[in-house]
Amino acid sequence: MSEAGDAGQASGADADARADADTRADADADARAEADVVARIHLALAGAVARLVAAGARDEALAVFVPRQRRMLVTREPVLRPVGRVWRLGVLLLDGDGVLRATGSIVRATEPGRPAYQSLSAETRRAYRAAAQRGHFPAGETVNYDAEVIEVDADGLRASTGPVFVRDGRAFVRWNAATPDAAVPLEAYLAERVGLLADPPLGA
Repeated sequence: MSEAGDAGQASGADADARADADTRADADADARAEADVVARIHLALAGAVARLVAAGARDEALAVFVPRQRRMLVTREPVLRPVGRVWRLGVLLLDGDGVLRATGSIVRATEPGRPAYQSLSAETRRAYRAAAQRGHFPAGETVNYDAEVIEVDADGLRASTGPVFVRDGRAFVRWNAATPDAAVPLEAYLAERVGLLADPPLGA
């Protein structure tokens, strides 16, 4: 092979090496940016928890719905099983450990009453009130269930279709499922919602 050919191959190899280095540098920069976003989210959540605790803000029950089961010839009716306490921040739920969840379904623990065989929705609400009663929640307690945990990590937020997502290096909240493009910065959303709980308006 001629010297010119050798030089051409060397030049091409150098170009490929530079391209690979640039690609790795871009990937490293993206990873650092994502890690920074995740760190800021955790910091914002910790700040929200601290403010809510200091204010003695009203929290609500968190439960897991356990459907009817049959074991050893014994049928156990559906129950809402208590698993903790959360603050409800609009479309988000936050617990004392800083775990974030998407607000799911909500029921008030009240006397379920007898089946009236009215509408399906009315009977469904009655069934969940009965499940809350079996969970031994105090009368009048607000019980949250079907609340999925939001994984606050780069992979989860990058592909998120839930209420919290990352775009252009910032975390946002989709506050209205009917208009998924309607989003506000997470820090601003938390500040407003936490403020409403920590310092509720008169009469609220």
